[in-house]
Amino acid sequence: MTDQLPAWSEPFADPKHTLRRALRLRGLTREWAWGGATGKGVRVGIIDSGLENDHPQLRGRVVENVTVEIGGEEPVVVPDQAVDMFGHGTACGAIIVGLAPEVEIVSIRVLGPDLRGKGTAFAAGLEWAIDQGLQVCNLSLSSKSESLYPIFHDLADRAYFRGTALISAANNVLAPSYPSLFSSVFSVAAHAEPDPWRLYYNPAPPVEFGAWGVDVPIAWKDGGNTVATGNSFAAPHIAGLVALILSKHPGLSPFEVKALLASVADNPGRRRRPRGLGAPRP
Repeated sequence: MTDQLPAWSEPFADPKHTLRRALRLRGLTREWAWGGATGKGVRVGIIDSGLENDHPQLRGRVVENVTVEIGGEEPVVVPDQAVDMFGHGTACGAIIVGLAPEVEIVSIRVLGPDLRGKGTAFAAGLEWAIDQGLQVCNLSLSSKSESLYPIFHDLADRAYFRGTALISAANNVLAPSYPSLFSSVFSVAAHAEPDPWRLYYNPAPPVEFGAWGVDVPIAWKDGGNTVATGNSFAAPHIAGLVALILSKHPGLSPFEVKALLASVADNPGRRRRPRGLGAPRP
């Protein structure tokens, strides 16, 4: 296992000491939440480095590719080729498809071959995704720009009120980043247990949810595979679970989905269950 955890992951590293909870909603189970669901009927936007549509682990689930062009007065979202500039977006998409095999994936490319991009492009891509009515957006990226803080805050609120669940990876270093630290998003950091269904809820945010993000086998560029660590790879595990929930219970609001995830989390005091418990196996 990797010795160094990504930042913000500490609460999930030893949850029996750090994630004590006073109350859990009763009567909600994983079987009720997503048992038998496949992600069918749910569109997930991946704002990242693009997606390699023909990668075997994406299983033909990418239905649209767009990118954000900057050059004129305003950023413009235009059709894109089925290309991943780095491999990062394909990795996130494959994790989601592995949990929710019938989701429809929309690629919104804002990062380049060095996995860097302009915050304005990120904001424009996120705004486009919200306007398109995507039910879930995976944001395994963030902005440290204080000048963009109000823009991302407004977009996070717009997503929340329109019913778009934003699944946002916390920064891998201990520094503020947006929109991952806003209360309306599903903020995610990594735990090290090699189980894609293992979920923790942190009752003392800013980072609320923990998912597998250490030494994760992932899809990569050019049809390849690798193993990597980062909060980036924890977030799509949560995005996949959210897609399953919305597939089975269309119309739930983001706060209802959050409450449901918190209720079925594997926090201390909850009996360990068989892997997945009613969820479709990858």
